[in-house]
Amino acid sequence: MGLGGLMETAGAQIQGLAGSMETAGAQMSGLAGSMETTGAQMPGLAGSMETTGAQMPNNIASPFQPEDNEMLVPSSDFPTEGPQPMEVAPADTTSTVDAQAVDDPASARFTWTVDNFSRLNVKKLYSDAFNVGGYKWRILIFPKGNNADHLSMYLDVADAATLPYGWSRYAQFSLAVINRIHNKYTVRKDTQHQFNARESDWGFTSFMPLSELYDPGRGYLMDDTVIIEADVAVRKVIDYWSHDSKKETGFVGLKNQGATCYMNSLLQTLYHIPYFRKAVYHMPTTENDNPSGSIPLALQSLFYKLQYNDTSVATKELTKSFGWDTYDSFMQHDVQELNRVLCEKLEDKMKGTVVEGTIQQLLEGHHMNYIECINVDYKSTRKESFYDLQLDVKGCRDVYASFDKYVEVERLEGDNKYHAEQHGLQDAKKGVLFTDFPPVLQLQLKRFEYDFVRDAMIKINDRYEFPLQLDLDRENGKYLSPDADRSVRNLYTLHSVLVHSGGVHGGHYYAYIRPTLSDQWYKFDDERVTKEDIKRALDEQYGGEEELPHTNPGFNNSPFKFTKYSNAYMLVYIRESDKEKIICNVDEKDIAEHLRIRLKKEQEEKEQKRKEKAEAHLYTIIKVARDEDLGEQIGKEIYFDLVDHDKVHSFRIQKQMPFAQFKEEVAKEFGIPVQFQRYWLWAKRQNHTYRPNRPLTAQEEVQSVGQLREVSNKANNAELKLFLEVELGLDLQPIPPPEKIKEDILLFFKLYDPSKEEIRYVGRLFVKGSGKPLEILTKLNELAGFLPDEEIELFEEIKFEPNVMCEHINRNLSFRGCQLEDGDIICFQKSLRKQGNEQYRFPEVPSFLEYVHNRQVVRFRSLEKPKEDEFTLELSKQNNYDEVVECLARHLHLDDPSKVRLTSHNCYSQQPKPQPIRYRGVDRLTEMLSHYNQTSDILYYEVLDIPLPELQGLKTLKVTFYHAAKDEVTIHTIRLPKQSTIGDVLNDLKTKVELSRPDAELRLLEVFYHKIYKIFSLNERIENINDQYWTLRAEEIPEEEKNLDPHSRLIHVYHFMKDTAQNQAQIQNFGEPFFLLIHEGETLTEVKARIQKKLQVSDEEFSKWKFAFLSMGRPEYLEESDIVSNRFQKRDVYGAWEQYLGLEHTDNAPKRSYAANQCKFSEVSHEFDVVVKLDTHFISKRDSFKYLGSMIQENGEIDEDVTHRIGWGG
Repeated sequence: MGLGGLMETAGAQIQGLAGSMETAGAQMSGLAGSMETTGAQMPGLAGSMETTGAQMPNNIASPFQPEDNEMLVPSSDFPTEGPQPMEVAPADTTSTVDAQAVDDPASARFTWTVDNFSRLNVKKLYSDAFNVGGYKWRILIFPKGNNADHLSMYLDVADAATLPYGWSRYAQFSLAVINRIHNKYTVRKDTQHQFNARESDWGFTSFMPLSELYDPGRGYLMDDTVIIEADVAVRKVIDYWSHDSKKETGFVGLKNQGATCYMNSLLQTLYHIPYFRKAVYHMPTTENDNPSGSIPLALQSLFYKLQYNDTSVATKELTKSFGWDTYDSFMQHDVQELNRVLCEKLEDKMKGTVVEGTIQQLLEGHHMNYIECINVDYKSTRKESFYDLQLDVKGCRDVYASFDKYVEVERLEGDNKYHAEQHGLQDAKKGVLFTDFPPVLQLQLKRFEYDFVRDAMIKINDRYEFPLQLDLDRENGKYLSPDADRSVRNLYTLHSVLVHSGGVHGGHYYAYIRPTLSDQWYKFDDERVTKEDIKRALDEQYGGEEELPHTNPGFNNSPFKFTKYSNAYMLVYIRESDKEKIICNVDEKDIAEHLRIRLKKEQEEKEQKRKEKAEAHLYTIIKVARDEDLGEQIGKEIYFDLVDHDKVHSFRIQKQMPFAQFKEEVAKEFGIPVQFQRYWLWAKRQNHTYRPNRPLTAQEEVQSVGQLREVSNKANNAELKLFLEVELGLDLQPIPPPEKIKEDILLFFKLYDPSKEEIRYVGRLFVKGSGKPLEILTKLNELAGFLPDEEIELFEEIKFEPNVMCEHINRNLSFRGCQLEDGDIICFQKSLRKQGNEQYRFPEVPSFLEYVHNRQVVRFRSLEKPKEDEFTLELSKQNNYDEVVECLARHLHLDDPSKVRLTSHNCYSQQPKPQPIRYRGVDRLTEMLSHYNQTSDILYYEVLDIPLPELQGLKTLKVTFYHAAKDEVTIHTIRLPKQSTIGDVLNDLKTKVELSRPDAELRLLEVFYHKIYKIFSLNERIENINDQYWTLRAEEIPEEEKNLDPHSRLIHVYHFMKDTAQNQAQIQNFGEPFFLLIHEGETLTEVKARIQKKLQVSDEEFSKWKFAFLSMGRPEYLEESDIVSNRFQKRDVYGAWEQYLGLEHTDNAPKRSYAANQCKFSEVSHEFDVVVKLDTHFISKRDSFKYLGSMIQENGEIDEDVTHRIGWGG
């Protein structure tokens, strides 16, 4: 499952724990079942823990009970040993089994009549055994209660003691006590459980109060007889590994590549919209297309396999067609974005074809944005299309509430009036209405959003209901615009529910779909498809909290709440009037012939591979290298050793085949008669080179291929690697190979040309060990095409890992004296002694091989455009820091290389590393390109305005300056030596800003989450200040604050509002905090007047504001006559951010709830038209939100550097 898979497990465990508490538990006051006889008292918790895989003692009771005192627990502690040796009454009981099938029904009703009930003198009583689903069952009751004042009743596996180890069975069942006065008072409770050796019984400890049961007037106990019923339906236990989805459901699943469950759920949903599938099949593709490079063909292939395969289908071709690599498949992407990109790609590919416009016809709807003036006749409208709708979950109880919120009318008035053409500022209504809905309506539920208070993405797990039928014409078409076509009936039926289980950082995705809109739902969970009921598909995906009260006396009775972490995040509805058209028939005639042929061929190849894999132990692979291979590869694909064995001809041969017969196969393939073939075995030397070692002996050639393989390579006998020696005569035709004696040495020769910087293979020779290199110079000149008397130099290529070793050969020593042996390589070149080495970069073989070994082509990218390769440079892995930046500076035509700063590449995130490389901070290029155990070929660069060593000695701060007289904010970059102080920062800032007075004094504040946490002292050093998460705000000190009298006080004033979405009010601060000087005896009325003047708020708006004293997040609302100063303690206000005067009002800033990877900043209040200067450019605060939106990172989080540049703090 990869990264997402890890979170899937975690999410499942959280969810599983909730599930167990939801259905199960017992009483903490004591133990049920046989263990009660020990007198032990131990608190505990039990329940249906199958979701988490936890197993707990079966008789331990739980504090969590439903409101009707229902209790789901196993009854006994040692079920594998059968019923405990307690007195079991020989009661007069009768029982019957009713079922549709006589023998071994999958479901049945068992009726048990218990006589003499009030006279039962036993703790527990078993019914007769009955058969359902091939298993034996019985009912277990505790007539006087199982440590409870309730009747306790369970379903028990009757033959648990004799079942084999590891048995398991799953049943849905209900237990009932029949009311014989009126059936509607019958007490019936149902549950489900996976029974096993540790939990062989399951049921209800508090089934019904004993006082009701034994009351003759209630109708349960009549004639001292109680009638008990059990309805049992045995379900097959779904084993993930053995479950056959096709056989069980008729559908197959999709394989998970690592964290692609979110994609799988979306693809299954689209596939099960037959009209969409048919359109995909009809897209024109050709047999020459490659699925890995064509989204339409990859999707056609995927859909075809989903329709006709018997096993789960892989998605790698499709993800490759997206341009994803393996890393992308282990990252969870945004489902909505994937859906849109996929539809846009298909829409584009459909243009000019018979299916053009299908996506729009199926998924596209339209809404109208309008602004209508109230007092003048003016209305502005804009029509927009949508493929899906994003609906708020937070604060909405269901889909209808979300639509109500979507079309909610906003009033533009007061300071927020609308500027209408020719009419000036006007009160207006603003809203959205729908002109038409699509046949297939996709609703994206905003389960994920950005929380500015927590500075993190959060998941909204609130309960959110969605109907089986959705009527968007309700209340006389309240969602429709005046020009909507009212003849179209917008009644929708639910088709798919896409679910996310887990938290914001990961989890698991799956889908509930009903492909034909019948009552049967299916769960598509990666490779597994199962049948499910409507309760599982709808009710259990609403999310929210479950509350189970504690009802045990003597214990804390406060309700226990837990959150459901599995909930719907996307819904697909199909319009009733289009149902017949969309749920259409799709068969083979809809699929292009070339696609059928291609996929049939793929299936045959897959079957052939499967067959080969099954028969692999009977075969071996023989790889045969020849002179032709060496000539083709050396100097082009390889430079060291002789050949890449993965690129030579290979033969798949049965191990039993005699080697002589294999030679005949080679003769057919290469056209070389058997008598002219001689084979050499390769050997891996201690220096990690791989060379021909010796020819096969006559005895070896009579062996089988399998025997020979084992002889040649005992360590790794998967393949047999051979070199085929073929000697050619003067007519270039094969001749029999010469007899090789011990004195003969086979040498291979490479020729180097320093002028072209090329090396190539020229041939091989047999030499005598006692001979000298001097004797073969003429022959080598002939191989090279040189004059016979050309002076040449010889070098032996010895090894290349970890370093290159290539040494000069003394031509006057013997070959044995030069320590040459079979398979050795001699590189030679023209002698440069006469012409000198100066004209060549790599004059001799050793320098060239060293260059090739260390050669590294680096892709350089500008740090400003980290996704785009700008240019490449060929460098050496051994280049030091200075050599790398000098080479880069030359390419960029920079005079000063020290102004270049480099940043390494993160191989996992495919992004630049957060910290740049320090000046001379690494020794070699190899270190710059290394990331843990991986090596990259990417470096990022930036050109600085000052040399990097100088910059590293400076501290750079971003300071936001608020002008005292003008409604203007400017952001400045201050760069000073690290030893500088805050005073130096403010002095530098004074030279860059416009002050209200020449003698104005400045102060620097630390602002975080809309609160002022600190005023910096002037002598504080800047070296340790971190402005990455905090906003540094500079402002003029008001004259009135400079000389505080003893009776005045400087207090913090913050804006706030209450967030009640989580069922409890939470204080959320927003806007810009500020200081206010208050005087002794000053009332709230007087303070309010000064605040209104300072903030320039209109009377109408200001009248809606409330004022409160807040301490530790708790508001105490103030009256007009309250003395404000009395509320604030006499203490250092600069550290007293937890005490402040709060201004409660609506946050008119843009909506700050973000869907994952998506932000909407378009709807911004006019009051944010304040000018912000970002570095050297003026932008409005309104546009600063758009700027921020453009800087949202791919993972949906906001770049921290951006937030403080705009001045929002963290």
